[in-house]
Amino acid sequence: MTTTEQPPGPHHDDTELAEFGYRPELKRTLGNFHTFAAGISYISILTGTFQLFYFGYGSGGPAYWWSWPMVFVGQFTVALCFAELAARYPVAGSVYNWSKKIGNPHLGWLAGWMMLIASIVSIAAVALAYQLTLPQISDAFQFVGDGTGRYDVATNAVVLAAVLILFTTLVNAFGVKLMATINTAGVFIELIATVVLIVLFAVHITRGPQVVMETNGTGAGYGAGYLGAFLVASLASAYVMYGFDTAASLGEESLDPTRNAPRAIIRAIVASFVLGGLVLLLALMSVSSLKGEKLSTDGLQYVVLDVLGPTAGKAMLWCVLIAVTVCALAVHTAAVRLAFAMARDNNLPASSRLARCSPRFHTPILPTVIIGLLALAILVVNIRQPQIFTVVTSIGIIMIYLAYLGVTAPMLVARLRGRWQPAGDGRFSLGRWGLPVNILAVVWGAAMTINLIWPRASVYNAAAPFHWYLKWGAVLFVAIIAGGGFAYYWFVQRHRTGVLAEHRLDATAEPAPLPGPATD
Repeated sequence: MTTTEQPPGPHHDDTELAEFGYRPELKRTLGNFHTFAAGISYISILTGTFQLFYFGYGSGGPAYWWSWPMVFVGQFTVALCFAELAARYPVAGSVYNWSKKIGNPHLGWLAGWMMLIASIVSIAAVALAYQLTLPQISDAFQFVGDGTGRYDVATNAVVLAAVLILFTTLVNAFGVKLMATINTAGVFIELIATVVLIVLFAVHITRGPQVVMETNGTGAGYGAGYLGAFLVASLASAYVMYGFDTAASLGEESLDPTRNAPRAIIRAIVASFVLGGLVLLLALMSVSSLKGEKLSTDGLQYVVLDVLGPTAGKAMLWCVLIAVTVCALAVHTAAVRLAFAMARDNNLPASSRLARCSPRFHTPILPTVIIGLLALAILVVNIRQPQIFTVVTSIGIIMIYLAYLGVTAPMLVARLRGRWQPAGDGRFSLGRWGLPVNILAVVWGAAMTINLIWPRASVYNAAAPFHWYLKWGAVLFVAIIAGGGFAYYWFVQRHRTGVLAEHRLDATAEPAPLPGPATD
């Protein structure tokens, strides 16, 4: 795959930037497949399914598979709303700028703040997936102890994850073209490997698709029966199917983004649903036995080695490793664009430095490095308190769902008030389906956020030591991060907000205020 160089002079794709008062600074080099690859690598079929199968299966048995289509339907409504926004506003920091444009600057800042914190946490969480795969390929990758010590696994996970985060930091610092080349190659390998895995599972099936009706008695102990277990197990799917907005966040570096970004968003989530759903279904149909603890501890890694044998199985695990790598790279890339977008509006401390693009690499290097360092710092929590890291990771996903609500909810208000005007000229639009789809997106986002944040010991404090602050950790920390962050914005940052002079379309004009709700 190759990128297409941007011709010299003003570019017709910069029209939407002018509506925000920004002058173009990022280099347009990404084509159609690059934007699709960015979205699908963030979702990452192999990363998410391999990292979280053990949790879903252990919590809900084989019937947890039904959470995959359930989450897809809900998230697809969000993706459709995002696709319509991407056709109208394909700008960096998509969620932040969309919320700011169709809502107000205060809501936009809160959505951007929560998305930024969540993205940094997600980088660390994705990087920890190395531990689930590398030691199963070879014991040589268990650098700390032999894996049987109390903190061997957690500490080794931090070591492996730190190597990956250093890699994603370096790649992003050297510009979007290098990132896109690596990401595109990785996604191509991941897609091919996923199809091959589906075929190999299919030729080894030992039971029929009715396996997805088995619950393994996981509903026992829940007042609502299996529904309680299913709602917990559904988090395994909810933790995977997000990040499709990355294609729009790279809009200022893409060619023809108003047409490519919406298509990339929809294709990324649909491809992830189809391929991921088949992997999960055929894994349950082909594994030699549904009994034993391996399925709920080692997850899909165990299934691959069990079904394919050590040689082919380990070859497939190397492909999973590539998928984890490009997933972490995509999450880091999206976080950098979000930080750049917020800093360009003078909405972060030291904004003028954070929004500065390297004249050589055409990318904001300082936020790239800072985000990498913060992700490394978060990893340290996992060394002695892995349960706390589970809480922190869950908080990250909750904040992403809340940030998405910060877009779909004001978009719904704009529709109801007749203020939403989709893009014209044949670009993506939901037309008369816009209102019902938007309503479903808001209802889904609110319902899943409640399910994610609900203080359950089975999610937030499943093993000793049992502490109330772990069980209630999601509620407490989300409240602190959202409340504390917004308090900082309200009392300090909002008095300084406005497009920085060096980033304004008309640098001779007065400081440009942030745009309010769209009225066109």
